[in-house]
Amino acid sequence: MENPAFDVAALLAPPDILKSKCALCIQPHPDDNEIGMGGTVAVLAQAGCTVHYLTVTNGDQGNKNRTASPQETARVRRAEAIAAGTHLGAKEFHFLDHGDGTLDDVLGLSVQIARVIREVRPDAIFAPDPWLAYESHLDHVVTGRAAANAFLMSGRAAIPGGGDTQPHAASAIGYYFTAQPNTVVDISAVFEKKFEAIALHDSQMDAQTLAMYRVYFGMKGKELAAGKNFALGEGLKVLSPLHAHCFVDAARI
Repeated sequence: MENPAFDVAALLAPPDILKSKCALCIQPHPDDNEIGMGGTVAVLAQAGCTVHYLTVTNGDQGNKNRTASPQETARVRRAEAIAAGTHLGAKEFHFLDHGDGTLDDVLGLSVQIARVIREVRPDAIFAPDPWLAYESHLDHVVTGRAAANAFLMSGRAAIPGGGDTQPHAASAIGYYFTAQPNTVVDISAVFEKKFEAIALHDSQMDAQTLAMYRVYFGMKGKELAAGKNFALGEGLKVLSPLHAHCFVDAARI
C-alpha cells in the first residue's frame, strides 16, 4: 500500500534554483559562465542572490592576439572574468589558476572545489555538464565531474586539506551547456546584458563570433521558451543531492 505522505512528484522534481540566496558558478575558463549561463547569473543577482564565480583555469592558451604571451593572456583574462561577472551582478571571484588545457585530475580538483564550497556555503552550485555528448574539451569534462563530486564531498565531516572549514551541503547543482535541461530560466529581460558581458571578453570575441552566438542563443532561447509565458529561456539540468548518488531516475528528472 502506498504511503500517502510520500510525494513521488516532489522526489522527481528539480530543486528551485531561483530561490537561492547564494550561488557558486564554476567555470573551466574565464568566459564559460557568461556563455553558458550568463542570463541565469543576471536573473539570480537581480533577485538578490549573492553570486560567486570560481574560475578553474587561467585561460592562458586562448587569445585572438597571437603575439600575447601566456602570462599576459592569463592576466588579461582574469581582468575580463571579473569585469564580465561584475556586469552580470556577481560579487565575489575565486581563481584556482590551473593552466589552460591541463586538467586531468578529477579527485584533486574535487577537493579544491569542495574547499571553496565549504567557505562560500552556497545554496546552489553550477558547472558545465560533463555528460554532454561529444564534449571534447577535457577541461570542461574534468571541471564538471569534479564539481559533481565536490557537490557531495563538501558535506563530509572532513576533506583533505580542508583546514577548519565546516561541512556544507548545497541544495542543488545546475549543469549548463547541457542537452537535457529540466529547468528553463526566463532571460528575456537580460538577454542583452548577457551579450554585453560576453563582449567584455575582448581577448576571445570578435564581431563574427558574437554575431554567431547572438543568432544561435536567440534561436535556442526561443526553442526553450516554447509553450511558456516568456520569450527567451536558458536551460539547465538541475539536481538535488539525493539525485546525484545511486538514483537511477536522475536522467529523467
